[in-house]
Amino acid sequence: MSGDAYGSGQGAFGPPTPPRPPMPAMPPGPPQSGPPQSGPPQAGPPQSGPPQAGPPQAGPPPAPPQAAPDAVRSLAVALLNLTGLGLGYALLRRWLPAAVCWAATALLLIVALPPDPDGVPGGVLVAYAVVLVLAAAHGAAAALRRPLAWPGRAPLAALLGLVLLAVPAGGGVLYDRARDEATERLLLDRLQDADDLVRAGAGQPFATAEPGFRKALADYAALRRDHPGSRAAERVPDRLTAYYATVGAAYGQKKYCDAVAPLTYLRTVPKTVPAKDLGTLATWPDDRLAQSLYACGSSELTGGDTQWTLHLGQLLVSFPGSALAPRVEPDVRAAVDRAVEDVGGSDPCTAVNRLRALGTQIAGVTGGAPEITAALGKDADRASGAADSGTYDCGVAQYRGGDFDAALATMNEFTEKNPHARNRARAEKIAIAAEIAETVPAAGKRLPTLDTGGSISVTIKNDSPDDITVLYTGPVTGSLTVKACSGCSAYPLSSTLLSGFRPCGDSGKDYPQRTISLPAGTTYFLHKPQGGSSSAPASDTAKLRSGYVYTECAYTRQSFGTTG
Repeated sequence: MSGDAYGSGQGAFGPPTPPRPPMPAMPPGPPQSGPPQSGPPQAGPPQSGPPQAGPPQAGPPPAPPQAAPDAVRSLAVALLNLTGLGLGYALLRRWLPAAVCWAATALLLIVALPPDPDGVPGGVLVAYAVVLVLAAAHGAAAALRRPLAWPGRAPLAALLGLVLLAVPAGGGVLYDRARDEATERLLLDRLQDADDLVRAGAGQPFATAEPGFRKALADYAALRRDHPGSRAAERVPDRLTAYYATVGAAYGQKKYCDAVAPLTYLRTVPKTVPAKDLGTLATWPDDRLAQSLYACGSSELTGGDTQWTLHLGQLLVSFPGSALAPRVEPDVRAAVDRAVEDVGGSDPCTAVNRLRALGTQIAGVTGGAPEITAALGKDADRASGAADSGTYDCGVAQYRGGDFDAALATMNEFTEKNPHARNRARAEKIAIAAEIAETVPAAGKRLPTLDTGGSISVTIKNDSPDDITVLYTGPVTGSLTVKACSGCSAYPLSSTLLSGFRPCGDSGKDYPQRTISLPAGTTYFLHKPQGGSSSAPASDTAKLRSGYVYTECAYTRQSFGTTG
């Protein structure tokens, strides 16, 4: 039986060529009678039958058939890739680009989580958005002629893509909320840090705690200014109430001097925090500060502390209309009165110094109502005048106490500043006695009086080339000056040591002299050379008795000064 053989050539590509159908057999003719004829076989029509097939040929697997272009399918894949989940590639069975999408989303999550108040860096977001856009464009191009693995209908896939787009959108909303919560926690931590600074400053001296208080106030103000809608900012007003109470705690403890500085500081808070946020706190320190200034200044005025001028002066300047301002001048007047009374007490020098200080201090207090300023000026003048007149009492006390140097300086000051004072004459005599007592302490045993003259004649001659001032004290006190001796000179030291040495003994010289009358008793003399002489003063003590005539001779001895 014959037929056609079918197959494909070696190295052929594509599907096998289908077998050609067999040729139809010719219908048999009528049977021939007679014996079969011998001879060569006659070719007859081809016999019908199944075709003969050869062995199968090896080749690559068949490629999936291309689908017709479908714009809806492309849109569906693009939407699915925009979700960041790579689902469009997964439905196309494109696993490598799907893995790229998954890796990009995983990297974004690593950077973004846990949520941070600062959010995701802008560069990361831009890079991720570029990846999604490229994935959507690439996926749309790939899906144009390639069928989806699932679902079979492109509109359903597109609808699925639209629904799944809510995932990144919702994730973004949730992330923003989480980031907002992280920001709230951060702001609450800042609020807590400020609260800790305030608590740490409680009980400390204000100078020590002030930096912490200022830092806490700046943080409170920043929360209200920069994050007005936050939970932390809403709690700031309550914190400010506690802040004022903590900073001004010394006032509540009646430590008025300690309260002045913090209360003064609290009056500056409205420069940092708006008044609308402070409410009644803006004026909270005013009355407390006025009370503290008055109480502190008054106690300092009574105690002799010079700081009273700062506090009472600040009261007059800062709160001139307060009920406490008119009380300042009466307190100052009372302080002057007490010091004047103390001049006649046991320590007049302290009282004088107090009056002198008060006069200067009161003059430095300015401000307040004009009538208060005028009254304070009168108090200052009275204090200064009382100090000048009280200097005499101070000098007397110093003299009686044996401080002759101080007494001399005090009495000289008194006589200079009070030329018309009632006690000026006696002050001059006390100064003379004090100067003698510096050299002869016994001369200061009794306070000089205003007595003058006596029955005993004492002549004082000058045997020196310098004018001589003679001071004397005893039953009477006074001074006189004897002119220099013309032609006289200082005696050599060796000559004054001889037993026969007698100054004023040259009968040929006319020695300058002065004669005074003194009462009987011990009189102390001090001879002081004038004219810039470097000779030291010399002293002499004479016990005067009635019926005698006394002569004092002043001379100059080389290297050792004047004697008599």
